[in-house]
Amino acid sequence: MADEHQFIEDGLQRSRIDEFFETELGRAGYGGMDVAKTPMGTQIVLKAEKPGMVIGKGGENIRKITTELEDRFDLEDPQIDVQEVDEPDLNARIVADRLANALERGWYFRKAGHTTLERIMDAGALGAEIVLSGKVTGARSRVEKFNDGYIKHNGEPAETIVDHGQGVAVMKLGTIGVDVKIIPPEAQLPDDFRIEEDADIADLVPDDIDADEGVEALLDEPEEGDVGEAADAAAETDEAAESGEAVVEEEVVEEAAADFEAEDVEVPGGDEEEIAEEFEELDEEVEQEADELMDEMDEADEEADADDDDGGDA
Repeated sequence: MADEHQFIEDGLQRSRIDEFFETELGRAGYGGMDVAKTPMGTQIVLKAEKPGMVIGKGGENIRKITTELEDRFDLEDPQIDVQEVDEPDLNARIVADRLANALERGWYFRKAGHTTLERIMDAGALGAEIVLSGKVTGARSRVEKFNDGYIKHNGEPAETIVDHGQGVAVMKLGTIGVDVKIIPPEAQLPDDFRIEEDADIADLVPDDIDADEGVEALLDEPEEGDVGEAADAAAETDEAAESGEAVVEEEVVEEAAADFEAEDVEVPGGDEEEIAEEFEELDEEVEQEADELMDEMDEADEEADADDDDGGDA
């Protein structure tokens, strides 16, 4: 069997075993399990609120469960270790089962949700979220959420830190899904930070800097001699740049003047009297054309008046 298929088979088997424990140990406060295959067999660690009910009188119940695992799931020599849950209100699986049982007994969903959330936060949880989905009040299904504190929904912390549990409440109108997420008090989130008031900073400050000098001493401030030399160098650079620009401008102007003198450029000019006579002749021509246009317009008006008179007499 390929590795991918083996992973799928292992996951399906784990889910079936978890459902079996949930059915058999529901009254004992089943809080989850851990399965590990060893050379000696299959090691199963059960977490329960009431370990005595899991073991049974004289170990009768635990032997029954072991036999059922061997026959139904083909486990080789299963070894079951039962551990008591220290704080049941911080176990998401137990809390989800409790809330589902409360809904089945007739608790109003808002009261049950807020009461459960308060118990979780009073137990010291950093954050919690409860989601009820289904026909909580009527024929139409909906989703109700109750949350408090800080909760992570995605990323690696959501998979490794957040405790996730689910339960189902069977009601007359239908089933109600119960989803609970809890961040335990000892969780170390990646964005956590703390401030130490009486911390010793001697190990954090370099040896060549006194702790009393403050943050300014950590900056590499140049000495006075270095500052003076840097200023003189900058001034010399600016002067050289200005002188270079002046030399370049003078060369450009001289080259332009030389080119202008070298080319044969016809400069408009001439005798002032000749220019004046030319302007007078142009003025006379313009006036003559204007007079001719006025005469033509007068003649056209006279002809139009004559035509109008002839038409009126007729």
